[in-house]
Amino acid sequence: MDHVNIVCADLERAAHFYQSVFGLKRGFSARLEGDWIAQVTGIEGARAECLFLENPSGGARLELICYDSGEILPQNSRPDTRGLRHLAFEVENLEMTLEKVRALGLEPLSEPVEVPFRVANLGVKRLVYFRDFDGVLVEAASYAPV
Repeated sequence: MDHVNIVCADLERAAHFYQSVFGLKRGFSARLEGDWIAQVTGIEGARAECLFLENPSGGARLELICYDSGEILPQNSRPDTRGLRHLAFEVENLEMTLEKVRALGLEPLSEPVEVPFRVANLGVKRLVYFRDFDGVLVEAASYAPV
């Protein structure tokens, strides 16, 4: 996988969230404008700021885009809506991650839960869902050996 894109209302607020909670680092950034972005998005006159956040240990990047226009569609906010529903990050300490989330003024959908079966060969999985500032559903998960 190359990257996952999140459209956000405030680029710096979104970047701060993913940097402070998950330790992602700032990478490439650019102003997106011109015929190419209008053509690829199908939005006439599309303009946006773009910032890639990278995991220090490598892998897929997170692309944040803040368009000059756009809207939030509430029907896309439910966990059971078809299509891409959440991003999942593996964390070493689930409780510490939740402290960071709460320090930013956000609340989880529930307290952490343990999955009642083994997930692949990763061991016992605990996870929690919460939303970022733009309503994106995010999962934080930790694994413990059996």
